[in-house]
Amino acid sequence: QVHLVESGGGLVQPGGSLRLSCAASGFTFSDYGMSWHRQAPGKERELVAAITSSGSRTNYADSVKGRFTISRDNAKNTVSLQMNSLKPEDTAVYYCKRPRTMSVNRDYWGQGTQVTVSS
Repeated sequence: QVHLVESGGGLVQPGGSLRLSCAASGFTFSDYGMSWHRQAPGKERELVAAITSSGSRTNYADSVKGRFTISRDNAKNTVSLQMNSLKPEDTAVYYCKRPRTMSVNRDYWGQGTQVTVSS
């Protein structure tokens, strides 16, 4: 059973930093690319960052490039999102996702963690 659990959210001032983590279980973590998404109130869920199964390639939304870094530890079955220079517009619920594949035609999501950037 696939299980994803996010942690690390909280309240931070503009310009501050947070590190989110997603602990994965129930599947061979190193076989799958992973991604982080976010959803702000009244807005659609959007991709923030993604990383390949080996961690060799990453991509980011334009709005977070240069500020956020996605990484993974395949020995610990975790994927992380380091968020620096946070802005009020980064306020959202952040989710990690195991994307669907050709053999498993569904996405798996964690429960989300709230990030609030406010003074």
